[in-house]
Amino acid sequence: MAETSEWSVPERIEEFNRRYPMLGQAPFIAAELRATGCDYGASSYTTVDEADDLADRLDLGPGMRLLEVGAGAGWPGVYMAGSRGCDLIVTDLAVEGLKMARARMSAEGVAGAAVAAGGERLPFRDRMFDAATSSDVFC
Repeated sequence: MAETSEWSVPERIEEFNRRYPMLGQAPFIAAELRATGCDYGASSYTTVDEADDLADRLDLGPGMRLLEVGAGAGWPGVYMAGSRGCDLIVTDLAVEGLKMARARMSAEGVAGAAVAAGGERLPFRDRMFDAATSSDVFC
């Protein structure tokens, strides 16, 4: 297969959908714990300390709505929303990642939704969110 930079968007999405189920396997969990300090099934390299710092900088709290664009499996958005008590909307084009994010939101008691959408065409009205984040998103 061609280098990632030469893949079409549908090919990249399909590749992400194939890889998400591997995130829950022991070698991936061990690597994630070592790299980020958590076991969310993350496909992001954001550490727990970085997520806490970002949540502080965004001044997240109860009653707020956070948008995570390119959320994948939901790290760090689910963590930030859960630890700060805000609602969360996650978006991504890879449906397998969104399924994982939605399951994690349910398990963590995080209110919100998972929406299949790319960052270039978000289906939300202006000023719907109090804060937005994105990490490790391919272009």
